[in-house]
Amino acid sequence: MRRTCWCLFTLLTALLVQVPQQAGAQMYVCVDSSGKEQYTNMNSSGSCRPLQNRISITRPPGTGGSYFRRVSTYQPPSRTDASSYDHHIRKSSRRYNVDPFLIKAVIKTESDFDRYALSKKGAQGLMQLMPGTARELNVRNPFNPYENIDGGTRYLKSMLQLFDGDVVLSLAAYNAGPTLVKRLQKVPKNTETRRYIKKVLAYYKDYRGHLPKD
Repeated sequence: MRRTCWCLFTLLTALLVQVPQQAGAQMYVCVDSSGKEQYTNMNSSGSCRPLQNRISITRPPGTGGSYFRRVSTYQPPSRTDASSYDHHIRKSSRRYNVDPFLIKAVIKTESDFDRYALSKKGAQGLMQLMPGTARELNVRNPFNPYENIDGGTRYLKSMLQLFDGDVVLSLAAYNAGPTLVKRLQKVPKNTETRRYIKKVLAYYKDYRGHLPKD
């Protein structure tokens, strides 16, 4: 009797271990317009991606317990994939009269050309629009590359207009918010923002240095 119970226990344990793996392979995580994640077995939109190995057990430093931490298995596109957005970039560049290389440098810094990028603060898509900003820009689907690049370029253009074409202050405002930069009238003493500006300008210089020859 004891042997039979142990066999049943072993079988049930094996089944419980296998079920989440099988279900996980058939599940998707979708992000709605407010930035909230929805879990479903239907790949219903472009904002959905497979839910695979998103859960791992880790042990926080200095503690004896364990907790579940979500980890994304999504791999950002390679450098060569960046050119697939050039059409959208050029179109938005012409529409809002913003240097296409600056737009591309911002995208590279913000999301590394990952159309599904989602920051810890909730910024979404290629140019990392916050949900409130996306709504103000009438970006209905922030994970649609055309909508996001168009909205992000329009927002960048508004920063350039606000700061009279000063690229450095405009980038600072894009990263840290226009209210703070407008009040200070200079780049905030914020390590993140200063590093952000430096990275964008470095990519900008790099992209401009690779202009196609006529």
